[in-house]
This record gives sequence, C-alpha cells and structure tokens, in this order.
Amino acid sequence: MELLAIFLMLLIPLAQCVDRGNFKTCEQSGFCRRNRNLTPGQSQYYVKMSSLKTPTPGSLSATMVNARAGAQFELHIQALEDNRLRLRILEQNPPRPRYSPTEALAGEPKEASLAISEKEAESLTFHAGQNKGVLSANPFRLDIYSNDQLVLSANSRGLLNYEHHRSKYKSSGNPRQSIVNISSVSPPTLYLSAQVPQEGQEVEEKEKKPEENQDGWWEETFKGKTDSKPYGPMSVGMDFSFIGFEHLYGLPEHADQFVLKQTKGVSDPYRLYNLDVGEYELNNPMALYGSVPYVMAQSESRTLGLLWLNAAETWVDLEAPVKQVSELSANGRAAAPGSVGQGVVSSIVDFVKGGTPPQPQQDTHWFSESGLIDIFLFMGPGPKDVLRQFGLTLGNTALPPLFSVGYHQCRWNYKDQEDVRNVDSGFDEHDIPYDVIWLDVDHLDNRKYFTWDPYLFPNPTEMIHNLTAKGRKMVTLVDPHIKRDSSYFIHQEASSKGYYVKQKNQEDYEGWCWPGSSGYLDFLNPEVREWWAGCYALDKYQGSTLSLYTWNDMNEPSVFSDPEITMLKDNLHHGGWEHRDVHNMYGMYMVMGTHKGHLQRSDYKQRPFILSRAFFAGTQRYAAVWTGDNTADWGHLRISLPMMLTLSVSGMTFSGADVGGFFNNPTPEMTVRWYQAGAYQPFYRGHSHHDTKRREPWLFEEKERGLIRAAIRTRYSMLPLWYTLFHENERTGLPPMRPIWVEYPQDTKTYDMDDQYLVGNVLLVHPVTDIGVSSVSVYFPGGQSQVWYDIDTHQSHEGGHTETIPVDLSKTPVYQRGGSIMPRKERIRRSSSLTHHDPFTLYIALDKAGSSASGQLYIDSYDGYGYRNGDYLLINYTYTHPTLQARIVEGPGNYKTQEWLERVVIVGLREEPKTVQLRVDGEPEPQILQAAFVPPALVIRKPGVNMGRGWDITLTF
Repeated sequence: MELLAIFLMLLIPLAQCVDRGNFKTCEQSGFCRRNRNLTPGQSQYYVKMSSLKTPTPGSLSATMVNARAGAQFELHIQALEDNRLRLRILEQNPPRPRYSPTEALAGEPKEASLAISEKEAESLTFHAGQNKGVLSANPFRLDIYSNDQLVLSANSRGLLNYEHHRSKYKSSGNPRQSIVNISSVSPPTLYLSAQVPQEGQEVEEKEKKPEENQDGWWEETFKGKTDSKPYGPMSVGMDFSFIGFEHLYGLPEHADQFVLKQTKGVSDPYRLYNLDVGEYELNNPMALYGSVPYVMAQSESRTLGLLWLNAAETWVDLEAPVKQVSELSANGRAAAPGSVGQGVVSSIVDFVKGGTPPQPQQDTHWFSESGLIDIFLFMGPGPKDVLRQFGLTLGNTALPPLFSVGYHQCRWNYKDQEDVRNVDSGFDEHDIPYDVIWLDVDHLDNRKYFTWDPYLFPNPTEMIHNLTAKGRKMVTLVDPHIKRDSSYFIHQEASSKGYYVKQKNQEDYEGWCWPGSSGYLDFLNPEVREWWAGCYALDKYQGSTLSLYTWNDMNEPSVFSDPEITMLKDNLHHGGWEHRDVHNMYGMYMVMGTHKGHLQRSDYKQRPFILSRAFFAGTQRYAAVWTGDNTADWGHLRISLPMMLTLSVSGMTFSGADVGGFFNNPTPEMTVRWYQAGAYQPFYRGHSHHDTKRREPWLFEEKERGLIRAAIRTRYSMLPLWYTLFHENERTGLPPMRPIWVEYPQDTKTYDMDDQYLVGNVLLVHPVTDIGVSSVSVYFPGGQSQVWYDIDTHQSHEGGHTETIPVDLSKTPVYQRGGSIMPRKERIRRSSSLTHHDPFTLYIALDKAGSSASGQLYIDSYDGYGYRNGDYLLINYTYTHPTLQARIVEGPGNYKTQEWLERVVIVGLREEPKTVQLRVDGEPEPQILQAAFVPPALVIRKPGVNMGRGWDITLTF
C-alpha cells in the first residue's frame, strides 16, 4: 500500500494533461442521464389549489402532487426584502430528511409583503412590490413578471423532477412505494396515465415491480468503485426560462468564456462538482475546484439573478437563445408549454397572431443528485441591484487586511529556512516590493499539518520574525487530510474523538493523499470545526505567530485513491448525511473552522487571511480563492480573465490566478504579460510547481526583470484604490474587478467582452494575453460623452468606439475614466505595511467637458475591526471647475492618521491656471501652491494637508 501511495502522489503532479477518463460525463452519471432525457411538455406535477395557505404576510404555500407516482410535496413562495423572491419545494413527510445548505446563507432572509390579487380554480396571481407572479396549477408553472414584463418562467417546459423517497422492493402494505417515477426513467417502464389528472381525480395504478437497479437507481460503478446508493434515486431538477435575455453569466468554476454557452445538443451540461483537476482543459464545461450554482442574466432593460441552493453534484443545461414573439394571451398570462423545441413564449403564437418585435430567450435546466429545490431570485432591476441582493443573501467578501492585497510569492516548495531568507533578500536587493511568502506541503514534518520539518525549518518563529521585521507575512499550507500515524497528535485526537468522515459501514474512512494513508476530518460537525479552530492557537500550532496565515488546499476534498480523485459519495458525515448531499460545501465548512481559528488566536483583533481552493456560495465570507493548478500557456493566461469575471459576479470577489502558470515553464514574454495582467486582478500571487525552473522576478534578464518590477510597483501604487474598492465590496457587493456592463448596462457591445474589464468604476484594463502582438483592439465604453485617459501618457480616447492601440512589451493598455478621481501612493517600499503612513497622490481625470470629477478614498488601520466601530475615514473628493474639494463623509471615530496629501494631478485641463490656492477647514493657507502644467495635466506639489481634514484647492485662470 505504501508503494501505491507513492505512485499516486507522483502520478497526479506529473500529469501533462487532463485524463478525462478520471472524471464522469453526464452519460456516465445515472441521475444526469435521467434528468437530461426528460421529454419537455409532459409535466406530471400539479398544485392542489384547495390546500393554498398564506402562513405569513410574505408567503404562500400549497400542496404539490406528482400525479403519476402519488408523491406529495410542499410548495413555498416567499417575498423577501430588497426585491428578492424565494421558491422552495420540499418532500412532504419524507422518511429521511433532505439536506439544505442553509449555512451558505448570510442569515435568515427577511420577509417582505406578498398579496394574492387574483385567485381562480386553476391559477392565482400575487404581487410583491413591483413583481408579479402567476401560479398555474395544472401542470405546475410559475411565471414571474417585473413591472408587468415577463422575465422568468419556472417549469414552463415541464422538466420539474423530484425523485421522492421510495423502497427498493415492493411493499404489499403500500403498493405506491414500488411505483416507478417515469420522469426519471428513459425509456419508461411504468405508465400510469396519459393525462394529467384534475384535482381529486383518482390515478389508475398499474403495478410493476421495478428492476433491481434501473438506470443507476440503487447503485452505480465508476473506476472500479461502487456507489451503494442506499436511499435510491433522490435527484431534483427544474427548468427556468429567462425571457428577454440572450446573455447569462456565472456557474463557476469552469475554464471557459464569460458568457455561458449552449450545452444542450452540443456538449455535456455545465457540471458543478468540486474536483481536483490539474492542468485543466480550456473552453469546456468540465467541473473544477469550486461550485456556485448561480446565474446572472443581463439585457438592455434589466438584470436578473437565480441561485439554485443545493450542495450536491449539479448539472446545468443551456439552450441556445432563440427569437421569440412576446405577446401575451388575453388573460395576461404566458401560454402553456408547447411541443418539444418550443420556448415558453413561442407557444403564445398559437393563441395570438401578429404583434410585436421578437425578443430573445434563454432556457436552462438545473438538476442535482440529492437535496431539495430551493431557489432565490434576485429581481434587480439593474446589475448593481442584483449584486447587492446576492450579497444580502449570501454575504459579501469581508474587508481584507491590506497586506493580502499586495503581491504574494509562492513555490512548491521553498526548500528550507535558508531558501526563504534568500528569496526574501532577493526582493530587497532588486527593489521589488512583496508582502507574503508561502510554504507548500514540503515544509511539514513528514506531511503532518501544524508541524515543521525539524531539519529544514528548525526555527520557524525566528524565520517569521525576520519577515515581520520588514512588514511581511508568511502563509503555510494546511489541508483536510490527516496522516494516519499513531504518534501524530492531530490524528490521535481526531481518531479518539470520532472526528473523521465515516465509511458506509461506520468505520473511519481511509483515503490517500500527500501523507499517504489519511483520515478526512468531518467539518460538517460543528464540534469538529470548533476543535479545528483551536488547532490554530499559538500554543497548539508550535512555531506559528500572529503573522502566519493559512492556505487550505486540496479541500474539494482531493483523494488520490478514489474515483474522480475525490471522496466516495456514500461516505457518512455528522447527522447521518451522505457525502453526496454535502460534497460541494465540504471545503467551505473547512474554511469556516480555519476562519474562526484565526479570529480566536488574536482574540478577534486581527482580520484573517485564508486562501481556499474549493468553494461554494458563501465561501467569500471566509476566504479568498484562486483558479487552481493552471499551466504556463497563453491560453491559460487568456482564460484567467473570464474565469475571474465569472467569480466576481458570483460573489467570489477576492480571486486570482497563479501568475506565470503553476505547471511548466513560461517564456520571459509570457511571464511579463502575466505579471502585468495580475497587477490589475484582486489576488496577486506568483506560484509554480517544484518541477519547474525557479522564476523569482530577478532571475530573468534585465529587460524582463525591469518590466516585472514595474508591474508589481504599479500594483503597490494602486493599493489605496483596491482597498477602497474592497471596502465598497463589503458594503454593497460590487466586485472590485467587474465586467464593463455593470457600469454600462445598456451598452450591448460589452456583453460578450471578457478580454477587458473595469477595476471599480475608475480603470478600464485590457491585458495583453497573446504572444508577440504589436497592437490590441480596445473598446472604450460610455458613448461619445465619455472620455478615457491613458494612465501612462494622459492621451484621451473618446467613448463609444474601438481603437487599435499599439503595444510593446512594456505597455499594458489601462485607462482612467474621465470624471473619476483615483487615490495612489507612489513611494516605493518593501511591503505594504511600510506604506501605512505614506502620503497620497490624487489623480483627477476630468470629464469630457473638463468641468467635473468625483471619487472616494477609504482608509483605516489596515487590519483589525476598529472600522466596524466607526474608526476609519471615508472621504469624498469632487472637482467642480475650478475647485477641488475633500470632505469627510464618515468617521473618523477614534481613528487618527498621519497620512497626508503629497501631490494632485489634474488631467484634462484646457488651460494653465494663474494661481492655486489651498483652504483647510474653510481657512485659506498663506502660501500659494506650486504647480506645473504640461497639457493636458496639471501637477500640484505638496499641498501637505492631513488626509483627516477637509480642504479645498481652487484654481484661478
């Protein structure tokens, strides 16, 4: 077995491409086959209108029936605050409960009011704010309108499927237990009724004993391992049609374009199942490390979001957009679903002739292996509204400590303390700032987490103190698999307390990962998370300090010895839940414990920094994420942009990609371009495999070394902007890295763009991601009234058109929006911690008329939680020709700053001012400020005012 472990450990990191045979296709997954093969237009679910109730002022409920199988369900529709709706379908009185991942939510959502405005025998209409819902009873269907415009239809194609609990063998006492749900079998083996019955009508039952293992109902084998499926088929699924939309985004994580593509009839559906897939393939829907079952729909008129809250393996099919006729029937409702291939709106043509221009439609089909149906709808109406509503539901990224927004240096592995010292010194010798050095798995004592190799890292505390003396930090790897070694204190405690995930026979599960034979901690258990948090205590994690932070890797979880390189689905967790129920949340549960451990060890005085590879909706509250084990390849550099845009609109706003690629060796040109791109992405880390050549920035030739240095320095100069944007993100849900259509939602030219993006509402960034190019095409959004300024040359570019921009290896096309004000710090330091008291420069980019601009700056102590008690400064800057003003709009509480204003650069002035006068707190300063005008920029030197004061600078002409 030890030889097997060594082989498996060598096999995975040395793989040169994805072995697709390791991972299931839809056709190899029974529940995926069953749901994907459903025939549209044959829905078997109806609502018993006589059961309708309004249990609260914001909700309604009713009984739903599977007409062919007789199973009953609870339907719940709820209006939530801030223009949100929730739809739940629960199995009624199941013999075994179904898992609901409510810990993904930021808290219990608050209800709004919901009123039933019309009720008929087979339908009802309700209103919730500006939204209207039309519930059709037979078959069940829910149409959602916003301002009387149909925007979403649920089960319009009749693909709702809820595989209710059943007995494997027929029971003479209750023949219904043996009835086959024909919606889940292809071809059907039991036919009960050709017509959907009316309420109260008896269903004719023609009993037939189901086959022993019909289409993967009771067991399924893959890669030599059998999934026992003791509870039988439990999948849930439903179709949702987005009316009036052509563009859908989301469903991370996939190495694919930003706009979601058609899958039905083209490829497998998008798969959401957290997996360890090194050197992943590009431009396909294969599952990767994380899962957020969420899409965001964008059109000129509105934005819509849909969250499918389910932690089990999930697949999502998309149909190509088709032009539809958007007439409504005489009663104002969408017509019943038509034949196969018809969309929800197209069938209305059968009822209403003539009419209106066609509109697009996107049909989606969601299905999960287990769990229940729990849907959140974020009704917008604009993209910023949807992002806020998403954050209100699942939480936003907590404001990170400033150091974590700087540059990180990582390699698998820095060999020993001397290697760490040399790398750290190398940055100083070459005047390159950085904040964090990382240690991978080889820093451990025999692959045992919370330990140090006694020969390679004999004095870890001293090593960390040498870093913190320069304001730097360290991150170490802590994975979920625990070496099964009787002398290892973590294993001893976990084993004796029963903290490991169990096999189906209730014995501790044993898998293989970096340590060899490993136990996997059951983080679903709150007691285990509490114990895990305690493992980070300084007296427990010997050699650690408060400047040591954590990387939770391999937490999909990765298991080298089992199918799909992950845990068996019939393993058991706390509460009797199978692993299939919770798989996509396993990594999140782990970082919940790690996050609490970081808080406890500092007595809740420091903000944690944790990086997690696996994630689920809500992980953003605890950890940053990255795009996993990418490759030194131009395609991987290009795909990092849409991958991070997808993460950004799906809540994972603190994200990045390994600069340079983890596997293989990048060329010098590729390395430079990757550093330039990474400088404008939220998480900025260079990382490489131990089989690659060393690639610390100074190991390149002088030209490339200088360009890498310049890119990292640019990142550090813009840390005030990034920090301000993360503050905005925590409050509003707006991601720091955002698609252009978030700021320009009616500019349809931006909907398909994923090679350029915005940093806040300030910078337009178009990284160069192709080899040897001398120009790139840049689209400048905002129409002719908008102007953009090159941050290097101040050259202006009018909005609303595309320009060919010449580039050489030193050039990254980045433009400041006219009408914005950007704070920067431009003194070169070794790390961000040494910039805390440094002065600011304000870059004012005037609008096209040369008359106005505005912006914000957020500053605090850059760590800790004083800001949540009001100890911070939020400053508004406005330029209204000819005066620039600074006004404190929030704070300072007990916060005081030594930071001051060193320079002001105003871009877009049309003439040179005669004088520049400073007033502080309303009083004029005696000296006239010095300024230099080199059109179109005016540079004002040393206003010298503290950032915590209000002031005005007035130009006279």
